[in-house]
Formats: sequence, C-alpha cells, structure tokens
Amino acid sequence: MRLATAANEAYTASLAVSELLGCKQCGGSRGQDEELGIRIPRPLGHGPSRFIPEKEILQVGSEDAQMHTLFADSFAALGRLDNITLVMVFHPQYLESFLKTQHYLLQMDGPLPLHYRHYIGIMAAARHQCSYLVNLHVNDFLHVGGDPKWLNGLENAPQKLQNLGELNKVLAHRPWLITKEHIEGLLKAEEHSWSLAELVHAVVLLTHYHSLASFTFGCGISPEIHCDGGHTFRPPSVSNYCICDITNGNHSVDEMQVNSAGNVSVSDSFFEVEALMEKMKQLQECRDEEEASQEEMASRFEIEKRESMFVFSSDDEEVTPARDVSRHFEDTSYGYKDFSRHGMHVPTFRVQDYCWEDHGYSLVNRLYPDVGQLIDEKFHIAYNLTYNTMAMHKDVDTSMLRRAIWNYIHCMFGIRYDDYDYGEINQLLDRSFKVYIKTVVCTPEKVTKRMYDSFWRQFKHSEKVHVNLLLIEARMQAELLYALRAITRYMT
Repeated sequence: MRLATAANEAYTASLAVSELLGCKQCGGSRGQDEELGIRIPRPLGHGPSRFIPEKEILQVGSEDAQMHTLFADSFAALGRLDNITLVMVFHPQYLESFLKTQHYLLQMDGPLPLHYRHYIGIMAAARHQCSYLVNLHVNDFLHVGGDPKWLNGLENAPQKLQNLGELNKVLAHRPWLITKEHIEGLLKAEEHSWSLAELVHAVVLLTHYHSLASFTFGCGISPEIHCDGGHTFRPPSVSNYCICDITNGNHSVDEMQVNSAGNVSVSDSFFEVEALMEKMKQLQECRDEEEASQEEMASRFEIEKRESMFVFSSDDEEVTPARDVSRHFEDTSYGYKDFSRHGMHVPTFRVQDYCWEDHGYSLVNRLYPDVGQLIDEKFHIAYNLTYNTMAMHKDVDTSMLRRAIWNYIHCMFGIRYDDYDYGEINQLLDRSFKVYIKTVVCTPEKVTKRMYDSFWRQFKHSEKVHVNLLLIEARMQAELLYALRAITRYMT
C-alpha cells in the first residue's frame, strides 16, 4: 500500500503542475508559465535512449497494471523513475528482479553504511567513465549524508575506500589477474581493514555497477533531465510543445526522420535472419549426429579465446575521462585494450573447478545473507528469458543462441565450460555482433549508435535490449567468479 500511495502522490503532484502551468493539450491556457516567471527545463535528448526511437519505448501513463506496479516500486525505492528503468521495462520479469536486488544492495540492512554503498557505486561507474551513473549516485550519496569533500577526489575519501581502488581497477578491466593477495591486502590493512562481510558487499556493488555501466552505454541511455547534459532552458523550436511533453520526453517531431536515416535495405537484413535460423538448424542436426571429443572441444575454446582478444572496432579510439569522473578513481590509463593488444595470455578458468552455482552462491549467501539468492535469481531470469521469437519469426527455440552469447562473454574472460562446443560461436555470432558484445562488455564507454545499429538489423529493439541483459549478467558473473575464487583461496 505504501508503494501505491507514493506513486499516487507523485501522479497527483504531476497533475497539479500541469494544471498550474497549463496548455491546450492539458485543458489549460498556454502562457501561464511565462506570467509566473518559471523557467522550465527541457530534455536535450530524444527520450530515455539515444539508440531506440522514443515511440517504441513505453510511455509513462500507458503502462498495464504489472508495469505500473514496477514503476511505483522503482519510484518509491529510488525517488525517481530513471531512464534505465524505462528501457529495462521492455522485459518486466527481469526488471522486477533487478530492482529488488539493487534496492537490497543500496538500502536494506547490510555490512556497509549507506554512504559507502553509493560511493562504491560512484567508484565503479567512474572506471568506465559513466557520468550517467556517477551523477545519480553523487546525488544519492549526498542525500544519505555523505561528506561532500569525498566528491573532490578519491584521495579525499577514507583510506579504507582508497584501498578498494586497486580491486575496483582490476575487477573492471582484467578480473583474471585478481589473486588472494589482493584480498589479503584489504583484510589486513590494520585500522583501515575490511571485514569479509564488508568486502563481499563491496565486491557485489562493484560488479553490479561495472555491469550497469555496460547497460547504460550499450543501450545509449540518455542523461536524466535534472543532471548535466540532460536539459536546456532554451525555448523549443516546435510550436505546440507543452509541459506534458516533459513527462514523456516528447519533444522532437523530427525524431523519426533522424532515426530512419542510414538504414540498410529490409531485404538484406531479412536474409541475415534467415541465414541465422538456418545455421541454428544445422548446428542442432550436427549435435544430434556426433559429438566432438574433449580434446577438440578444448582446442576450439583456446582458438575462440585467442581470436576474441583481437576483435575490436575499426573506430576504436582512446576516450579521455572527464575530470568530474576521473577524480573518483586512480590510474586512468589502465584498461582492457592495453592488455589485449600486447598478446598476453589469459589463463583458463574451468567452471568445473569453481562455479557460481556450487561455490560463489553459497559464499555470498553466507557472508551477506539473501543477496546470493537475489543475484542467482537475476542470473537465471536473464539467461532463460525468452519469448520464443526471432525478429519476425515465432515459436523459435532461442536457447542455442542465448548460450552462445553468454559463453562468448565468459570465453573473453578466459572462463571455459567443458561441455560446450565453442565452434558454435563463430557460426552464430557474426563479426559486427562480436564487436558490439566485446565493446559493451570490455570498453562500454566506446559504444556508438553505429555499433548498435549494425548488428541484428531486422530484430526489434526489445530483442537488442534483451541481448544487453545477457551481456551485463554474464559480465557480472564472470567478475564475481574471479573475485569470489580469490576470497575462497584466502579463506582456505
């Protein structure tokens, strides 16, 4: 009831504002805002995402009962209905699990104080120069009583948080390098030491926000209207613009002209879908006929892992972090590309030796009760989510394709499943898709709309958002596996 009340109060408040300011669409008289001397901020972007046309994203006020409840929960928990929520709502089942997990990590009882949680979120998002998440959590950090001086730079935060910087850096960019020595250094730092429970809470927060930065860039999430880069006070160029449009972000009649530019022919993208469907059929037939030997499977994994190191975009350039973001982390030159292009070896992590289900889940649940269950549920929903559709096709078993995407991400991190034939990846994922996957997962700050548009060109935007859910959860699990294995080794 409290959630519904909060949502109703917000809705009533929005009605009061629109009645006060008025317009022809609202039934009021236009121009009252000028008489009151109110400067109304106008969104700079075209809806919640720069990649997805506004008209294809659910508009606030047109949601069904289930989605209305999700929006109410989000508003009650966060005090806002952010653009990430408005894009994730393409997949309500996942969004519900995501919001529940994030709420628990940030606001429920746990080892870390509230302001530490938001500051760790800032540190994690800053590693990928994600100003969207940094701005949100700067506001949240101050709201829960955080010291504004900490926001002047990591060196102004407590030494305990500064010590976390190294783990944040390695976990974000090269998690396979994490060792039990990293863990020991944090747990035995005298008066600045972390407890095991605190460290597990911090690791979960770091992996959550590294992955959420990937989603933010991968789906082209627009800045919130109240944040830097999200609004302007310049008058709109469209004559019938009204205050109602601020709520839904409807402020550009030229949007479809912009978004339709440069599209490939429908016939080309249609044949891409048909070719992918045929490959899936052929691979299933091959599976039924014969199974590769363990030696061949291991060889195919090593080949795919090695090739994945050299998948990068032709317009891959250095992105210099802005000062307002880089102040929250150290060693700005450290990243994934430095590693991959020097031909260094990524060691193989065998899931049969250490996996989430048998090892990571129980460790998290033991040291941070209930969180392991919430994360596990989120992993399963993302991995198993399907509507049995592919572009224009219905009643399609997409499990083979979803597994290929998940395992390709883990392969890039050196994680191997002994029972998977990695030869399937090259059959199902073309180069443009691999470039997008690797960029979103490893260097999300370099994602462009061209990358987003170039893969699966006949697929719906909801399906591309679904891909991003797979990417962020596979990435989060990969990071957690390396960090939790190191903690386990320290404990034994």
